[in-house]
Amino acid sequence: MKFTSIANMLLIAGMASSVFAADDSFNLKGNVQTQVTKSIADEDNNFSSGWIRANVGGQYKSESLDGLIMLRIFAPEFGNKNVTDATTDENGKVKATKSAQDKILADLYWANYKWNLGEKDKMNLKIGRWKTDWSQSTNFGTYLDKDLTKRGLWMRDYSHNALELGWIHGLSTLNAMVATQDGKANRGYVRVEEDMKFTFPLEVKVGYRGNLIDPIQNTAYVTHRTAAYASFNIVPAFRIYGEYTCIYTQDDEIDEKASNYVAPESKYFKPGIYFQPFYLGMDFAPKSGILNTLMSNLMVEWEFIDKRENLYQELDTYDEWAWTVAYVKKIASSKIQFSVYSENELTDVGLAFRLTTTLK
Repeated sequence: MKFTSIANMLLIAGMASSVFAADDSFNLKGNVQTQVTKSIADEDNNFSSGWIRANVGGQYKSESLDGLIMLRIFAPEFGNKNVTDATTDENGKVKATKSAQDKILADLYWANYKWNLGEKDKMNLKIGRWKTDWSQSTNFGTYLDKDLTKRGLWMRDYSHNALELGWIHGLSTLNAMVATQDGKANRGYVRVEEDMKFTFPLEVKVGYRGNLIDPIQNTAYVTHRTAAYASFNIVPAFRIYGEYTCIYTQDDEIDEKASNYVAPESKYFKPGIYFQPFYLGMDFAPKSGILNTLMSNLMVEWEFIDKRENLYQELDTYDEWAWTVAYVKKIASSKIQFSVYSENELTDVGLAFRLTTTLK
């Protein structure tokens, strides 16, 4: 997609916003983000990783329907996959090809239909691609969805291509999702989440995810994930939170040489093996005074993953415990995030920085 196409899209979105403004609302959304990480053990590079990206799109809201479309734009140097760009001569024959990198991703797009069933009951049907924000952590958690080998600065989001039915009743929000991982819906999973936000400062979540779609058309192992999350404000400025998950792959006899065999979503999902990761965190968020001027949040977290050597198929390389300390400061429409965390071992130190500026 060329930048002229992006400009045309934004122009159309702007015209649409003026049309919807009378009754409903349509707003442009966007931000620019910069992130770099540095492993102290990495002496060969200035940074271990880094990128600058833009997120741009629009959101529509009404009483019966919400919708969102967001694009994620990288410079070619920060793209995520290779593409081929061919050039031709005056006769139309290909004379040269060069590799480039994809620089625009369809990040989020969904429609959410809503119904009021009474004073305390609401239902919704959501279709599209969106992210779940399960753990509200800085470095750990979201074990219900993500690969256990992946962790890092603000890694809590996970994307789904799905259809989801939701029900809100009083303090409870229940969502049941069927998600697909291919265009024929032969690969996929079921995900159920219950979120309870109480009138006092306590939030509790429980969830289940299993690749129950895979064995319908394929020979596949079934992996079950169950998780629980809790967050409690001891005082308005101090919160403790944590997450516990149990991951188990069924110990069944599966013909891995079958023509329709599909491998588990992660290579460490071995039959009969349990993983029980958890993390605990503390969040200090001063509401006023000089501490509020200095910081918006200061978060400290500890993580434990048993049998971590099974994740990487290596022994004596990864500690079962890990830690992180994160500093967050909001300044006007910008947010600064800085983390210090452990990598493979407790004594391996990594640094990460992210700057997000919201454009309205």
